[in-house]
Parts: sequence; structure tokens; C-alpha cells
Amino acid sequence: MPKAYVYTRHGGPETEALIDLDRPSPGPGEILIAVRAAGVNPVDWKMRQGFRSPGEDERVFPMVFGSEAAGVVEEAGAGVSGFAAGDEVFGSTTRGGYAEYALLAAGVTAHKPAALSFRDAATLPVAAATAYDGLRQLDLPADATLLVTGAGGGVGSAVVQIARAFGLRVVGVASAGKKDFVASLGAVHVSSGPELAERVRAVARDGIDGVYDLVGGPVLTEAAELLKDRSKLVTAGSPQETVAALGGDRVQRARTAAVLEAVADLAVRGALNPHVTRAFPLQEAGAALRAVEDGHTLGKIVIEVGA
Repeated sequence: MPKAYVYTRHGGPETEALIDLDRPSPGPGEILIAVRAAGVNPVDWKMRQGFRSPGEDERVFPMVFGSEAAGVVEEAGAGVSGFAAGDEVFGSTTRGGYAEYALLAAGVTAHKPAALSFRDAATLPVAAATAYDGLRQLDLPADATLLVTGAGGGVGSAVVQIARAFGLRVVGVASAGKKDFVASLGAVHVSSGPELAERVRAVARDGIDGVYDLVGGPVLTEAAELLKDRSKLVTAGSPQETVAALGGDRVQRARTAAVLEAVADLAVRGALNPHVTRAFPLQEAGAALRAVEDGHTLGKIVIEVGA
């Protein structure tokens, strides 16, 4: 029986288990893949705790963790074209990705370039695509200065790199321990903590033209104060009502194959390094999730599944 890492109810790590689970069958608009790698994201443990996106259905347990994966096509569901058995692909999962088999949404699945590893491809549908969508939403001109909060994390490091590829100057906010990492991405590092705005003004003498927030709370409020035009404020770290009160907006996700192809091209060209810092086998999926849940990781963590 195929293996999958699941949570059996809402709660903490005690709800998690590696279990045998029937191989899923693709429905209309779905693609079944043999998973080679799955990305690990903060939303994974938040969903285990009960987080749901607006309009999302109640969960049916057991629920497989994960929302992005890369692998080899086994079968395509009704209405799916452009994908055949044996194709190497990556995309957004419909019912979890920490498993030997997963279902991908065909509309948010792309062919994996040969030059891109499964490990790196599995990190793109959530972190890199979120980064790309938010930057397109901000629509800043080349040479503008962007402030990125949470610049040392999975999404933040992608934002910095893609912004640099778009010709932006970047100020990256992260803990002091991530200074060298943030600088290596091409950003001017500013330490997180109280009186953030003062430190940002010291390194961005001409001001801040846009803010991409990944932290929320007081950090978002202080960052907003640096902007003349609050429409150039987006967040993936706060609810819509919070950022709207400040004049900004949530990152609007495109969720298209075209975005996946764009970020894959950036990765192949060397403009975007997913910075996978650790990889765990499926049998150690719990340890991979703990590493992200602890909140101190650099870059991305993935789960690899043997061919």
C-alpha cells in the first residue's frame, strides 16, 4: 500500500501519522503523479491546527499534508490535455503532497524543465509563485526600492530574488542571524525588532516605494508608515481586513500554469535559487514539518520520495 503522511484531526503534532493510503484516482481536471518531492510550508501545520481559507470545505480525515509537489505523471483525469504518463511535472496539489502518490490541479501544473531538479521544482508552486504574484501586483518600475519583511524565509527569499531579477532595489528585514543569507540574495539587510522604520530610513535615503510583507502585526503597521502610496503595500502575512485598514491589499494569487512556467524559467536561468537547505525522506515527514513549524529555517525544506 502507498504511504502518506496525514493528520487525523485538528490539533498539534500528536495528530500526525504515516499511514497506508489507497492510491488516489484523478477526477476531472486532475493529474495523478508518483511524487518525487513535496514542499513543506507554514500553511501545512496551520491547516492541521484548523486554519481554512474563506469558502473552503470542511476537512475529511485523514488529511494528507502538503500543497505543492513534483513528480511523474501516472494518469490524467477527464478533460485534461497536454499531459501524458511519464511526463515530469510540478504543481499545486488538491489533496496533499506528503505521499507516494498525489493529485495535482491540471490548471496549476507545469512541465518540469529538464535542467530543474524535482527537489527545486517542488518548492515553486507556493513560495516562488506567491512571491511572483505579489510582485506583479505591486507593479513597481525598475530601480524602485522594495521593502521585504520576513526576507529570510521561503517566500521572502524568493521575493528578494525575483524582485532583483525585475530590476528592483531591495531592503530585506530579517533576524540578525540571517544577515549574511539575506545579503547573499542581493538585498540590504535590516534587523527585525522595535524601531524598524528608523533603521530602514537609514539605509533607504530616497525612501521606500513598495512593501511586500510576510510577517504582519506591528511589523506591517510600521512598514506601512514608510510608504507615501499605500496602494503599494501587499501582505501574505495578515488578513485582508488588517491590511485594508492600512490602505494595502492581500497578495492576490493567480494560481496558473503560466506563473509556474515563469518562476521555473527564472530558476533555470539562475535568477531564482529555491535555497533548499534540508531534505527529509517521507518516513521523517514529521521532522520536516517541525523544522518549519519552529519558524527559524533558512530558505526551503522539502520531503523527498524515492523513485
